[in-house]
Amino acid sequence: MKISLLTDVGQKRSNNQDYVNRYTNRAGVDLILLADGMGGHRAGHIASEMTVTDLGTLWVDSHINHLNDVREWFVQVLEEENQKIHQLGLQEEYKGMGTTLEAVVVIENQMIYAHIGDSRIGLVRGEEYQRLTNDHSLVGALVRAGQITEEEAQRHPQKNFVTQSIGQQEPVEPDIGLKTLEIGDYVVINSDGLTNMVSTEDIRDIVLSDVSLESKAETLIRFANNAGGLDNITVALLQITEGSW
Repeated sequence: MKISLLTDVGQKRSNNQDYVNRYTNRAGVDLILLADGMGGHRAGHIASEMTVTDLGTLWVDSHINHLNDVREWFVQVLEEENQKIHQLGLQEEYKGMGTTLEAVVVIENQMIYAHIGDSRIGLVRGEEYQRLTNDHSLVGALVRAGQITEEEAQRHPQKNFVTQSIGQQEPVEPDIGLKTLEIGDYVVINSDGLTNMVSTEDIRDIVLSDVSLESKAETLIRFANNAGGLDNITVALLQITEGSW
C-alpha cells in the first residue's frame, strides 16, 4: 500500500487549520488521521493538531491488529479526545474549538474507518468514485432528506454548519464503516477544502491519471487552488498495490 499526504493553506486563509499524519503501531499497522479544525484563528489549528497527535501517540504504543479491536479502540479514544477538546474549549482563548476527523486503518484487504464532521472518505475503483461518508452537517442532513439537491447544498448559506465534531459537549457519535479493498483501488481522504472546490468527476480523473501518487495529491490541491482555494486543502491518498497484503 502506497500512501501520500499533502496539505496546503489555500488562497484565502492566513493559517492552516487542517492537520494530517500517518502513524504505525507495534504490530506494523498504519493509522491515517485527517482533521479540519474549527473555532478561532488559533483554536482550530490547535484542535486539529492536538486531536491527530493525541490519537497517533496512543496508536503507536498499541499492538492492535484485528478489525474488532480497531472498532473498540475508535469508540473509546474518540470520546476521550472529544471530552478533552471540549474542556479545553471552555477556556476563553480556545472558545468554541473543535475539529472534524477521519481515521482510516487497513488490515489485509479490509479498511475500517471512523468519520466525524464534513471531511470525506471516498473510494476510486475502476472508473467510479464512491463516497463512503455522509457529511455530519446541516446541509448534509437536508440532502439526505431530499429537501435540497447536492448542487443547492454547495450554495447554501449554512453550508459550513457541522453537526458532529470532536470537542462538542454531547458524546460524539462517529460513523464507523468497513470496506473490502481490491488491488488497484484508491482511497481518497480529504478536508472540505478539496470537495467544495473540485468535482468528484475531476477527483476521479486526477486519481486515475498516469502519474505518481505524490503528483496526484499535488494536482488535486492545485485544482482546488485554481478554483479559488477558499479554504485549507488537505488530501491523503492510499493506493492498493500488488503485495499490499
